[in-house]
Amino acid sequence: MAKVSFREQVLRVREDAIVSSVNRLLAEKGFEAMTVDEVAADVGIAKASLYKHFPSKELLAAAAMVKVLERALAFLETTAKASPELPPVDRLKAVVRWCLEVQLAGEMPSLPSQNSALRTTLMGHTPYLDRLMTVSETLGEWIVAAQAAGDVDATLPAEVVLYTLFARACDPVLGVLKAGGQYTDEQVIDLLVRTCFGGLAAR
Repeated sequence: MAKVSFREQVLRVREDAIVSSVNRLLAEKGFEAMTVDEVAADVGIAKASLYKHFPSKELLAAAAMVKVLERALAFLETTAKASPELPPVDRLKAVVRWCLEVQLAGEMPSLPSQNSALRTTLMGHTPYLDRLMTVSETLGEWIVAAQAAGDVDATLPAEVVLYTLFARACDPVLGVLKAGGQYTDEQVIDLLVRTCFGGLAAR
């Protein structure tokens, strides 16, 4: 394995700092409101230096989305290995819980709108698409297994269930309930996981 030079190490650390800053700003403000100047100021580097790492605002955001998907993949792998006997529906609940926890921590970038320049960039960004596909395939397998076990409505198309779970990563109800101050973070997460999987019908 080739040794990484000190300069390369410094560049990687700086890129990690940039991506972390973008991630937080995307979570706080969304893509449209975030500016490159804010990112540069937050990291403590010149705007010109930032552009040497990421030539556009869209690529900055794409890097943050890739980082989140990598975290998601690591969580999926850990969940599968740590608890191989866990029913598929409980794995899905664990994923939703993780998404909500990341969102509460201010580390979940807002998903791009249908017509945004970011969405156009992401649809042509191979690292993002590759990771998104892997996450989707893993969750899709768990969804089908949960449907076969009778724990998720088998009359629903698997893709509808998948997109419903993805939507929890940017669920505005989370912020509203937290801001209301009536519930702890854990209670908010429990309520949203329960409504996601159980719906609103009386039991």
